[in-house]
Amino acid sequence: MARREAAAAGPGSRALIVDLIRSSGPISRVELVKATGLTQPTISNIVRRLIDDGVVRETGDTVATRGKPRTMLVINSRAAYGVGIHVGADTLTCVVTDTRGGTVGRQLVAGPADGKPASVVDRLATLYRDVTDGLGLPPQSVAGMAVVGPGPVDVARGRFLALPGLPPRPDLDLAHALSGRLGVPVLVDTDAAAAAIGEFWGRQISRDRTFGCLYMNSGIGSGVVLDGALHRGASSNAGKIGHLRVVRAGEPCRCGGHGCLEQVAAPHRLVARARATRGLADRLRIHPADPDARAFDVLARAAIYGDAEARAFIDESATLLAEGAVTLANLWDLDTLVLAGPGFAVAGSIYVTEIRRRLAAQAFARDVHEVHVDLSSNPRDSAAIGGAALVLQGSVAPGHGPQVAALI
Repeated sequence: MARREAAAAGPGSRALIVDLIRSSGPISRVELVKATGLTQPTISNIVRRLIDDGVVRETGDTVATRGKPRTMLVINSRAAYGVGIHVGADTLTCVVTDTRGGTVGRQLVAGPADGKPASVVDRLATLYRDVTDGLGLPPQSVAGMAVVGPGPVDVARGRFLALPGLPPRPDLDLAHALSGRLGVPVLVDTDAAAAAIGEFWGRQISRDRTFGCLYMNSGIGSGVVLDGALHRGASSNAGKIGHLRVVRAGEPCRCGGHGCLEQVAAPHRLVARARATRGLADRLRIHPADPDARAFDVLARAAIYGDAEARAFIDESATLLAEGAVTLANLWDLDTLVLAGPGFAVAGSIYVTEIRRRLAAQAFARDVHEVHVDLSSNPRDSAAIGGAALVLQGSVAPGHGPQVAALI
């Protein structure tokens, strides 16, 4: 392999080394040279800077060789902390993770009582302070915060064009307002994109894999990670697979289309149909005042425990979502797909089983390689965890996405 010395000083080389240590560690400098094609002096310089920044540490372990023993390197889990806040229909979920993606704190609170910009900023800022102060985190140890929601988003300006449960506020520069209030870098992104990075980072997935995440909450989205970086598209709104047309004569969707996957398979649509089915809501004790998320959990739990009517709803949703998964896998030639989001928290096993079955039978490259399908270990918090991962990736491995302030 040709040596790529010319690229050594760029952020891409640092990101490459961080990715390799994250996914393969403990790993030696010699192994990094072999894996990257960079020269030994270049690797030594990058690793030295990473150690000086506190991002990487030597384990104290060595591997015996015929020559000098090789010292092993790992990511320093205490190098920095990331904060992610997921904006739901009526709640805010805040998660703090360490550099390796481990959760160190979590808090769930009610969303802002009204949609006024000042109320939204106050609620988010208060939540950030309550959680970080409660954990005793020094301000300089926090790499930043990401606020994530269903989108669409304007990542460049740090604003949501819409938020669940709130009136449209395209004029609210949320990232700027929060950063000014808190004194930390703030990112705004979609929940599906965040979940994809969170699963990729926390699972220590190799950058060599083409990694996909299917996210289901109030809507349905997806994210794809290529060479360690999230594919963002022209405006960082890529992956809205929920607006794939799956029913030819379906109902109109807010996107302007008809028969979108989100219109027939998302939790809020299943809940609406369950409420309209005579006697079903009463039998399952789905109350009129129940939020859609809570009602869907009841419906999904009934399906798991053998209720035939409830199971029919979930099975139909899983069948349609499997069609979307096949499209996603075929477009990107995925080798790994993870299901994340509150929509998979209760009946995720039903969705995983159907998607595995469909991919095994219909994925275009199935005779070349298998598509591994897994359920997130924490589907409810996956977007908030992913928000924290977005911040950390931008801080310790600049070059993969929106960059945040360097570590102090």
